[in-house]
Amino acid sequence: MAQTMPQAFMANFLGQAPQWYKQTIIVFLILNPILLYTVGPFVTGWILILEFIFTLALALKCYPLQPGGLLAIEAIFIGMAPPEAVYLEAQSNFEVILLLMFMVAGIYFMKDLLLYVFTKILLGVKSKKALSLLFTFVAAVLSAFLDALTVTAVLISVGTGFYAVYHKVASGKKLHHAHDHSDDEGVIEYHREDLEQFRSFLRNLLMHGAVGTALGGVCTLVGEPQNLLIAEKAGWDFIQFFVLMAPVTMPVLVAGLITCFLLETTRTFGYGAQLPSAVREVLEEFSGEEDRKRTLRDKASLVVQALVAVFLVIALATHIASVGIVGLAVIVLLTAFNGIIEEHQLGSAFEEALPFTALLVVFFAIVAVIHEQHLFTPVIDTVLAMDSDIRPTMFYIANGVLSMISDNVFVATVYINEISAALQSGRITRAEFDVLAIAINTGTNIPSVATPNGQAAFLFLLTSALAPLIRLSYGKMVIMAFPYTIVMGGVGMAAVYLVF
Repeated sequence: MAQTMPQAFMANFLGQAPQWYKQTIIVFLILNPILLYTVGPFVTGWILILEFIFTLALALKCYPLQPGGLLAIEAIFIGMAPPEAVYLEAQSNFEVILLLMFMVAGIYFMKDLLLYVFTKILLGVKSKKALSLLFTFVAAVLSAFLDALTVTAVLISVGTGFYAVYHKVASGKKLHHAHDHSDDEGVIEYHREDLEQFRSFLRNLLMHGAVGTALGGVCTLVGEPQNLLIAEKAGWDFIQFFVLMAPVTMPVLVAGLITCFLLETTRTFGYGAQLPSAVREVLEEFSGEEDRKRTLRDKASLVVQALVAVFLVIALATHIASVGIVGLAVIVLLTAFNGIIEEHQLGSAFEEALPFTALLVVFFAIVAVIHEQHLFTPVIDTVLAMDSDIRPTMFYIANGVLSMISDNVFVATVYINEISAALQSGRITRAEFDVLAIAINTGTNIPSVATPNGQAAFLFLLTSALAPLIRLSYGKMVIMAFPYTIVMGGVGMAAVYLVF
């Protein structure tokens, strides 16, 4: 059937997104100017926030940059905030943009070392309980010094590599044969049960690892993008940030590890799957083959990556330069000493971070609208009017609930800007500001493990090519994250209430 020009335009608009989603965004774009001139900028501003949260919550239907960006452009165009306000927001958060541009790209060139470490852990530890704890803890430590997205990318690479190897063998092929591991048609019948158990095993490890990135990511100013944003507003360096967050983050880390152990012991919420012995034999053979093929140049590359990792930890701990500049130094050191000197080899390192960097600037446009229209003033006034004993807990809860349904970077950006304004106007003291900043950081980082919407690392895992292979759906992730959400969120809230 021939397609008309309007149908062609509609087909191109937001690409593969469902028709109802496209129509909803068009309704939003038509409605907003009408609302501005009928109910006023304050109500329209709040509706714009809800529309933007809608795009974040449905990130699996369409990446939020496009629909969220259209809403932001329209808001600027109809005068809800001047373009200069967006520029000033981006300028004041320039260090966060540098972090996403350079640090994430820098760690990309360290993937071989991280892949080697996780492979040795997976095959070297026989006990599933010990392996789960180690995966969670190592992911936490790495996320504290690197970033959660990159650590998740490494976990996905390990999982995909091992899944492809066993799927090939289960289909009756040798390791050197070409094979499509997304097609189950060729899987030999007596291998099917082991394959299903292996899928469950990988789901367990990846969810433990993803939770580990949240446990570690909350601890330091480089763990998550909003951490640096909060630290910049508060004037905290790496050590200060870690020490101030520790009364909340350390109990939560312990609670998370205990939860991991109990889930594997009780085999509830989809956990407790063991690695079949037949699968282990195949993976050990594959790992041995990879070790034998590793050349002296490959080994030298791993040594360089390890040395640069040490430099990175020292540079962050001593704060010798801004985090983004340290990330750029990591890129230069790793590429120079490992012979990565062609432009096209460098380009792929920036693919993971730049879409999210662009989305972050769209966040800043929405934040500019919030500032210009004073949208959060009534909310902040209500919370600040509460008794000082309950105020941090209420901030933690508000940030946690919003982060579950939208994006924790967006939520943290809004709230930290509001309490910064309250500090500058003299409505709160510096000590009160510090406590509320801690509540915002922990509130946006810890309860947001509830859904893939809140944590970028969880969303990255869900949208990866590995997720459908191991049957990891949105619903499955929510169910598997539920016990972690309850325990970690509850312990975090209790710590905020009791300590501050």
